[in-house]
Amino acid sequence: MISKPNQKSTLWYSLTGIILGIVIFTLFIGIYVFYQAKKYKNNIYPNVYLDNIDLGGKTKKQAKDLFSKKKLSFDKVKVEVIYRDEFVATLSAKTLALHTDTDEVIDRAYLIGRTNHLPTLIRQQTVVFFNLEKFHFLTHVIYTQAAINDFILAQQDRFNYPAKNALFEFTEGKVVSFKPDEKGLEIQSEKFKEDLEAALQQLNKRIVNQTVILTDKIILPEITLGHANQFGIEELVGEGVSNYSHSIPTRIHNVILAASKFHGVLIPKGAMFSFNNTVGDISSLTGYEPAYIIKNGRTVLGDGGGVCQVSTTLFRAAINTGLPIAERHAHAYRVSYYENGSQPGFDATIFSPSVDLKFQNNTPASILIQTAIDKESNILTFKFYGKRDDRQVNISPVTIWDESPPPAPLYQDDPTLPKGEVKQVDFPAWGAKTKFTYKVIKGNETSIDETFFSNFRPWQAVFLVGQG
Repeated sequence: MISKPNQKSTLWYSLTGIILGIVIFTLFIGIYVFYQAKKYKNNIYPNVYLDNIDLGGKTKKQAKDLFSKKKLSFDKVKVEVIYRDEFVATLSAKTLALHTDTDEVIDRAYLIGRTNHLPTLIRQQTVVFFNLEKFHFLTHVIYTQAAINDFILAQQDRFNYPAKNALFEFTEGKVVSFKPDEKGLEIQSEKFKEDLEAALQQLNKRIVNQTVILTDKIILPEITLGHANQFGIEELVGEGVSNYSHSIPTRIHNVILAASKFHGVLIPKGAMFSFNNTVGDISSLTGYEPAYIIKNGRTVLGDGGGVCQVSTTLFRAAINTGLPIAERHAHAYRVSYYENGSQPGFDATIFSPSVDLKFQNNTPASILIQTAIDKESNILTFKFYGKRDDRQVNISPVTIWDESPPPAPLYQDDPTLPKGEVKQVDFPAWGAKTKFTYKVIKGNETSIDETFFSNFRPWQAVFLVGQG
């Protein structure tokens, strides 16, 4: 009688066989890995790549020698920096101290399968020797951070400017301190570093000419003009400009003095503004000096010569803002000062109390007048600050007709001048008629449609001849 094997014995034999198989398999792997590790004792393990080049089997020196032959030449590298479509600078390889980290990366590649962390060591050696995994490394273009930081600091000094808060101080019916808010600007240095890094890595593809865009961001002020006052004034709504070059010193003095009378003046919403009422008395008693004026058909010395430069500039600011003009008078003849950078006919004369310049503030808020004198370029500017609405201003080019030449020069004896001295006191001007149209459109309606006419008489040159 044959006895059947015990069920427990069968299970024991099976487990023993499995364990023995695992031990043999593990021993085989261990022996193979040990053999390969010994074989690659001073060499980089297989399946290790740098820039897609197999380094397996090579010593570190062999790998470095190989890449030294393929080394990227930085001699022709050029990185152009552009800011707002304008060229800023060229960064050379020398400036950036460019080099690659090939040697350092090869050193790291050599450490695959040689770590002190036993589980990692076993895993890495197993996967590389049995071709189960590939390890890829990349070289990088390295540059000196200090050079980039210095460059960015230079561009920040060049382009950055801070935001400025508005200032508005109203005392005794006049704005005594005023400064509109200003937005600031800041170069985005971190983004530039990121973009430069990306551009430099393209050098690995042998693309030696790179362009990096320098960008910026707007910095908003904490206090805007609208928050700084209770008159509804928020922004610049219009301005007028004139050039008083070639004026005599006393005329320049009078221009500056008269303009100062308007600086800080507030025109309430809906109010009618009068030039004469604002400028006040024009005489030697109020600080004005003798300069040439038109009086009784002649150019003579009189207190306040040059004040019409101010009224002309104010007139231009008013029409550029789109305000209704209640009263405006042209000069008797063309004055060269008012045609410096402008067409004839954009002038406005005053002569208190009968001849005035008047306009109405029909904007949604008060208007603040600010005047500025540029003494180097002889420019007078009137700026109106207030609140914009949807009005659109259309001013046509000037039409000129009926031109006539100036009369022959006039020579007058003057006993106050040394005998024989000739002094020109009046200058020739062509006569002409001019006009321009002034339209203001609000919404779908034309609120102002006016034509300004000027009839300039021909003017002769006048010379004084010394008789003293």
